[in-house]
Amino acid sequence: MTACTDMLEVKPVSSVSGNTYYQTEQQVLNAVNGAYGHLQTLYNTADKTNFWAMTEMRSDNTTYQFNEADRGEQQTEELDEFLITTDNYDVQRIWDIMYKGIQQSNIILNRIDGVSFENVALKAQYGAEARFMRALYYFHLVRLYGKVPLITKEVDVPDEAFTAERASLDEVYAQIINDLENAIHGLPDAYDIQNTGRATRAAALTMLGEVYLTLHYYEQAILMLEQVTQLPYSLLPDYADAFDPDYKNHQESIFEVQFNAAVEGEASAFAYRFVPFNSGADIIGFPDLDRSFAGYNIPTQDIVMTYEEGDERKKASVGFFVAEENGQYDVAIGDSIPYIKKFVHSFEARGRTDENWPVYRYAHVLLMLAEAHLEIGNTSETLDYVNQVRERASLNALTEGISTDDLREAVYHEQRVELAFENHRWFDLLRTGRAMEVMNAHGEVQKTEQSRLSDAAYNILEYKMLYPIPQREIRLNNFEQNPGW
Repeated sequence: MTACTDMLEVKPVSSVSGNTYYQTEQQVLNAVNGAYGHLQTLYNTADKTNFWAMTEMRSDNTTYQFNEADRGEQQTEELDEFLITTDNYDVQRIWDIMYKGIQQSNIILNRIDGVSFENVALKAQYGAEARFMRALYYFHLVRLYGKVPLITKEVDVPDEAFTAERASLDEVYAQIINDLENAIHGLPDAYDIQNTGRATRAAALTMLGEVYLTLHYYEQAILMLEQVTQLPYSLLPDYADAFDPDYKNHQESIFEVQFNAAVEGEASAFAYRFVPFNSGADIIGFPDLDRSFAGYNIPTQDIVMTYEEGDERKKASVGFFVAEENGQYDVAIGDSIPYIKKFVHSFEARGRTDENWPVYRYAHVLLMLAEAHLEIGNTSETLDYVNQVRERASLNALTEGISTDDLREAVYHEQRVELAFENHRWFDLLRTGRAMEVMNAHGEVQKTEQSRLSDAAYNILEYKMLYPIPQREIRLNNFEQNPGW
């Protein structure tokens, strides 16, 4: 996105007011930049925004370090243990953030036609960016909550916010596809340096490819994703560099949420949330003064052991905090507590780290292509795409003659370790129909390793594959709740 000062100066377009504001190209640009700001809110860890907990800690990839002295975030911990209720704070908070982002996109799309542009392509680009962001929010919402209100017009009076019905899954996905098809035609392939980080055509193609993969429309997924392979993207030689702030928006990056530690209010803070709460300054370099803001998204022993010997991704993704006192914590492996290393780098100001959040990387495209080709019987293509990713990780190539079942497990394995801790694991389990099986097995292991867990923990039933509609929305809108909740 463009200079952060633009995003900090969009007061009139951060709410539903401002009917006289949308008069110039610059004002529309400010509004679009403000829409990107909602992505920062969703993907950051400040203000206890826990999208990562609903998409990563919900899965078998991560858990949390139990802090007996601080029980202030039990509702977040309940996401991990499948113990949430319909009034869960995180379930409501994430819903709210995404609908605020949708409203911002709707405002732009509602007002942009009335603004004169000298450059017609630029006008199309701004509209395409708004459609891309609206599609991203709805894609997250439909996978997390199922049927959701489908709002595609600006809500400019309060009463309109309480009249939307929940749309069917088909209706929501049709809107997502429509938005992305329009975005593909309006977005450029690249930007100049001042606009690096904005959504590109490749980002829209990649998301549409994942949408089709989720719907099991494999040929359509391949058609979208293979277009990305014809664009100037490639794997970085070193996996660790994909997450290093010194290499932001690199050749492997298709779309990442932008953060900037040098600008007040624009920094990320992932390390503060994800390191062991008793690690102090040992990992991040500054003491974590509020220990309730740490010890979450801790890698499980299962994923630590899942990496193959010699896999370069392990040392880039998982670090270990070693201390004699760690034996008292049930997430420890001996005297070591694992933590997500890929989001920990040096930084200069307390609480202001500089990592971007990767939403789509080229490696993800290759692995989605591998899955799609596998499901229609194209073994050679599947091997080619998987082996490109394995080669970068310094692993031996998979060879012809591997059984279909073994190849499918290999694709799933590569997706898990390549994309570990990037908010994809829960969605991958849902898409491939493995969530119930994998999570029930995971729950049994967790109960063995964590004797403090109640018998009710990890009681994983089919209806829990969706989150409940937040209780506040049920009360205000008279929605029907998701079955089982």
